[in-house]
Amino acid sequence: MRLEDFPEEIQPFIIPSHEGELIYRCLGCDREYGIENLLYTCSDCGGVLLIFDRNFDRLKKISGRLWQKIFDYRKMLSIPGLKGIYRYHEFIGPTIPLDEVIYLGEGHTPIVEANDFLQKEVGVRFYFKNDGQNPSASFKDRGMASALSYINFLVKRGYVSDVLAICASTGDTSASAALYASFLQPHVKSAVLLPHKKVTPQQLSQPLGSGAAVFEIPGVFDDCMKIVEALSENYNVALLNSKNAWRILGQESYSYEIAQDLEYDLENKVIVVPIGNAGNITAVISGFIKFFETGIIESLPKILGVQSTHANPVCRYYSEADAGKREFVPITVKPSVAQAAMIGNPVSMPRVIHLVELYNKISARQNVFFVEVEEQLIMDCQILANRNGHIACTHGGESLAGLIEARNRKIIGNNDIAVVDSTAHAIKFSGFQEMYFAQNFPKEYQISPDPDFINTPVYVHPKDLKKIPASGRPLHGKDFEEFVKRISEEIAKDLGLKKVEKL
Repeated sequence: MRLEDFPEEIQPFIIPSHEGELIYRCLGCDREYGIENLLYTCSDCGGVLLIFDRNFDRLKKISGRLWQKIFDYRKMLSIPGLKGIYRYHEFIGPTIPLDEVIYLGEGHTPIVEANDFLQKEVGVRFYFKNDGQNPSASFKDRGMASALSYINFLVKRGYVSDVLAICASTGDTSASAALYASFLQPHVKSAVLLPHKKVTPQQLSQPLGSGAAVFEIPGVFDDCMKIVEALSENYNVALLNSKNAWRILGQESYSYEIAQDLEYDLENKVIVVPIGNAGNITAVISGFIKFFETGIIESLPKILGVQSTHANPVCRYYSEADAGKREFVPITVKPSVAQAAMIGNPVSMPRVIHLVELYNKISARQNVFFVEVEEQLIMDCQILANRNGHIACTHGGESLAGLIEARNRKIIGNNDIAVVDSTAHAIKFSGFQEMYFAQNFPKEYQISPDPDFINTPVYVHPKDLKKIPASGRPLHGKDFEEFVKRISEEIAKDLGLKKVEKL
């Protein structure tokens, strides 16, 4: 749709004006830094950073209803810079020119309502948000679109050159980082560090295919993260983990999309997200706060963070009811099917603590909750979801398991409507489904497959069928007719089909 075809009152706002004034701010000591350099921690106190817009109050001068119209009309534009997460440009990257935005098709993933059977099983109305339909098949593309657009911004202005982007990963981050960095060749190259044999083959193939330098490291993700942090502190590299505040900024788009898809009505809504490195829940909370402060939404939804009992440092922290007695202690994780969330020392934990307190304060009640779930329920929930029309990964199973646990604990009421996060595509974690169906899960996962969920292929070759086709050796005539007849009979018998009476 052409700009001149929009209503006159909307036209001045459709194309962003780039009036933001972004700065880094330390959550520990409040020191501020300019964005001319890519920073990760405060040079004074070592605290983590968030990005703030000093000119944010300008957004409050536009009514919430007008903002809704702006975003809704932007849906009709064909401008690449406004088609993805930067549809919400003023809230995500108001200093990034549209022609420097990297858009690979990310964002605006669908929310799909669960069927009647699944909603009755869970006991609440809910949707899956399928973030596996992003370009690299995970939600990480939201943050990478932001981080690499920012790096492109720095390159175009001569602040940096010959960038090596690096990250630690349990799979999804590396796939996304390598994909988005490859788009900026030759100015940007990428390297990823993965825990040896703790990434699925599908995930490993992605950064290799995108041309990244891939290093497998002994240990778990937390060990890889420490190495990447050491590299970023001592060498000229761009860190792309969620310690990078630009990643958080891009992932806020998840909140904005949910608000828009639900017609900006978030009364009695619950947003369920799994917790890994804690960047996603941080971004979700931050995004909803911004929309609330500008009047785009009139109520803040309930936030539910979910962790496996095998990797639950955030849940352990919030299990202490007395906020004054809480102390964050990193843990040693155990094997989990929610592999990307198998993190014992999330780098965004200070952001979580800061934003959860702020969110509850603005809500004037506890509005952020945390639950932990067993590995068995995670795997069963993934399979249950996908047997009912979804494409949920194991982390989508973790989110659904968390929804069930929260329902049982009455955190979620009868009238609540939930949006459940499936962070990646089911194909990425198909190896866990294969182990489930083959009933060969290693003992440390503590998973016993439910016979009702097991599904394996049936090889059909009747013993009395002597001639069968093969590659390069097709059957013909009566031999082929007999083959079709006998195979059809065996399949019909197995499925319990009744023969059609001929008229």
